[in-house]
Amino acid sequence: MRKIIFPLFMVFTLFATVGIVTANAEESDSGNETTEQEDSLNLAKNSKSALLLERDTGKILYEKNAHEQLPPASMTKIMTLILIMEALDDGKIKLDDTVRVSEYAASMGGSQIFLEAGEEMVVNDLIKGVAVASGNDASVALAERIAGSEEAFVSMMNEKAKELGLENTRFQNTTGLPADDHFSTAYDLGLMAKELLVHEEITDYTSIYDDYLRKGTEDEFWLVNTNKLVKFYDGVDGLKTGYTSEAKYCLTATAKKGDMRTIAVVLGADTTKKRNSDVTQMLDYAFSQYETKQLFERNQSVSKINMIKAATDNVDVVTGESVSVIHEKGEKFEDVESIVKMNTEIELPLWKGDQVGTLEVRKKGEILSETPLIVQEDVEKASLWQLFKRSMDEMVKKD
Repeated sequence: MRKIIFPLFMVFTLFATVGIVTANAEESDSGNETTEQEDSLNLAKNSKSALLLERDTGKILYEKNAHEQLPPASMTKIMTLILIMEALDDGKIKLDDTVRVSEYAASMGGSQIFLEAGEEMVVNDLIKGVAVASGNDASVALAERIAGSEEAFVSMMNEKAKELGLENTRFQNTTGLPADDHFSTAYDLGLMAKELLVHEEITDYTSIYDDYLRKGTEDEFWLVNTNKLVKFYDGVDGLKTGYTSEAKYCLTATAKKGDMRTIAVVLGADTTKKRNSDVTQMLDYAFSQYETKQLFERNQSVSKINMIKAATDNVDVVTGESVSVIHEKGEKFEDVESIVKMNTEIELPLWKGDQVGTLEVRKKGEILSETPLIVQEDVEKASLWQLFKRSMDEMVKKD
C-alpha cells in the first residue's frame, strides 16, 4: 500500500441558488406518496410503467409502476451500448477497426441493417447501425467482436447489471428479441440510461436522424432513427426505442436544455403516437418545473496528488461524471459545499480511470450526491533510479 501526500479533504463552498437533491435514484419516494403523485400529475397515462429522472443527480421526478418487470424489447441495447462504449474506452476496440460479420450475426431477424455473412464493416458504422436503426445484426456482430460470442457478451451484460445494482433485470440476448426470462423495469432502464450517458459521445450517434451505410455502393443503406423525437422535440438526442408484440411500444428518451439533462422511460404503450405523447408530456413537466446548476463538468480537474513512490508527480484528479444540483423553479438555497475526499492509501500502479477519491456535494451536513474521482493517466511505480534521484534532490534541498 502506498501513502498519498494529500489532505483528507478540501472544501469548496458555493453560494448559489441551488436546491436539495436526492443523491441516488434508489432514494425515491414510494408507497402512498408515489401513488398520490401519479394520480395528481396523470403523466404517462398510456404506458404500463414509466420513470422520469434528472441525469446528473439521479433524482426521480416521476414514476409509475417503475419496478414492474416487463420485456424491454430493443431498449435492451442500452446495456449493449454501455459495454460497447466501455470497450472503446478500454482500447479493446477502435472506431476504425474492421469487423467481419458471422453467419449467426447476419441471421438476426427483426430490425436490422441487412449485414451479409462475411461482410466487413468498421466499428463506427456498426454503432450507428445499433444506435440509429436498432440493428439486431449489428448488435450481435459487435458483441462477438468484443466477447467472442453473443453468449459471452450476455454474461458481461448481466454482470454489469449486478454492478449497477439492477435487481429486476435479466438478459438472454443482446438485442431484445423475445426470450424467456429476459426482462427489466422502467427504474432499471433509467439507471442504465444514466450509466450510458456517462459516455457523452454516445449522443453523437443517438442524435442522428438519418444517415447512410455503405454510401456510394449498390448496397447503400439509408438509416432512419426509430426515435422520431430526435427531430421533433427540441433537446432530445437519444436514446433507444423498443417494440415487440409482447412488450408493445417502449422508449427511453433523453433531452438536454441548458444545464439540465433528463431521462424519460416508458414501457407498454399501444402505439408509437401514445408512447411519444407520454414521453413528451414527461419531458415538458421536467423542464417546466425544475432546473439544475452544474458544479463540475465530467473530467474536470479538481485537485492533484503526489505519491511518494510514483513515477509521475502532480497527477490530475478529475470528476468521473458531471456534477449538478437540482431544485424546483423559484426555490432558493445557499451554502452548498463540494468536498474533495481523497483515499488515504492507494496501491500502485494506477491505471487511467481508477478511482482515488470521492467528490461529495453537501448542504448543512446532508450528502446530496457522491461522485467518483479518478486519474486521467496511468501512474507507474518509480524506478530505483528515480527514487534515488528523488532522495538526493531532497538531501540537496535540506543542505
